[in-house]
Amino acid sequence: MPSIGLSDLPRSLVDAALVHACAALPRESCGLVIRVAGELVYRPCRNLAEGHAHFHLSPEDFAQAEAEGEVVAVVHSHPNASPEPSEADRVMCERWGLPWLIVNVPVGHWRVLCPTGYTSSLLGRPFSHGVLDCFSLIRDYFAEVVGLELPDFERPDDWWLKGGNLYLEGYERAGFVDVTGTPLREHDVLLMQLRAPVPNHAGVYLGADVVLHHLQNSLSKRETYSGFWARVTRKVVRHRSLC
Repeated sequence: MPSIGLSDLPRSLVDAALVHACAALPRESCGLVIRVAGELVYRPCRNLAEGHAHFHLSPEDFAQAEAEGEVVAVVHSHPNASPEPSEADRVMCERWGLPWLIVNVPVGHWRVLCPTGYTSSLLGRPFSHGVLDCFSLIRDYFAEVVGLELPDFERPDDWWLKGGNLYLEGYERAGFVDVTGTPLREHDVLLMQLRAPVPNHAGVYLGADVVLHHLQNSLSKRETYSGFWARVTRKVVRHRSLC
């Protein structure tokens, strides 16, 4: 795996990343550090995210950078915020398997974050759609507790309001079967519907009337399942290996 540190980055590269970040305000900028003919250079990329608080680096821009040289780091900005990595930054750095250069604008501070094997706790994690959300929690729970790797699915912001039906269309592909109406078991996944035309939230049943889930604008947590969460549950699914 490529590795870079503070001493490896030429000041001209950091300055180029800062110029790009300033031009992108108030949105986050994103780009790549690539090695071309032995030199590290910055390549700005398009941020395809809809909101201002995160980034989605264009796959086409990544492919173009790969064709030009060796990709050795991911870059993004924290507008009007410290370059200290967020929980979502730490998780995504591990997923990418590459160092991250985080730059602050307009002050100009920056730091490098490297993969270390970090994993986010199942409880008390902050919400970041597509990175640390209800589906991410389910995937991490099954990996950590059950020992099963579940597939990931692309999920744009507010997919449930744009014709998407992630949970009902995806649970079979993820290895689950419908067990709605049968007694709940530990590790069952509860598909819930919150102010949406389709089920758009999910949690894991832990037994003893407890659900583990992660709501938007909240920390992941355990809560009593009976009552409200039971009323908004539309389907219960169980992994085939647990049936």
